[in-house]
Amino acid sequence: MKTKKLKTLLSKDKIQKRITQLGKQITADYKGKDLVVICVLKGAFMFCADLIRTIDLPLTVEFFGVQSYGDNTHSSGIVKTTLDVDISLEGKDVLIIEDVIDTGLTVDYLLKYFSSRNPRSLKLCTFLLKPECIQQKVDIDYCGFKIGKKFVVGYGKPCFFSFLKKLFHCILRECFRSP
Repeated sequence: MKTKKLKTLLSKDKIQKRITQLGKQITADYKGKDLVVICVLKGAFMFCADLIRTIDLPLTVEFFGVQSYGDNTHSSGIVKTTLDVDISLEGKDVLIIEDVIDTGLTVDYLLKYFSSRNPRSLKLCTFLLKPECIQQKVDIDYCGFKIGKKFVVGYGKPCFFSFLKKLFHCILRECFRSP
């Protein structure tokens, strides 16, 4: 088996600066609204936690579990709900927080699923967007960073190597096979 090599893609400072910018924009856009933030587990938890600290508004945080990757590095194309939100979303201003949008299939599922709950508004925020991989076009209201077709680890992203868990607290790294 070939080993994996890692290359820093986004530094802690660059990530924090962009999150602060997003938080200010979301604060301005949702002023006076009944904001419910839905954190899509498991990948978005660190991004969501850092982001909501920068949003200067009262808000409710809910968690929604969804899986489309299983134990693989590529989407299976099948979306499975693993945890649902606990509150009614009717009449609320809902902001879905995602870690990465690649094919767009999971996000399309999320938008359809939550719009059936009759929110007043429904918007989408993603930490990472892979425009080259999009198969299902979706409107993205807030985007942290656009990246290529890279498989990334760190900053809440899945990590299949136990030794990496301690190393990449706030640095996003590109993972690729060595030649």
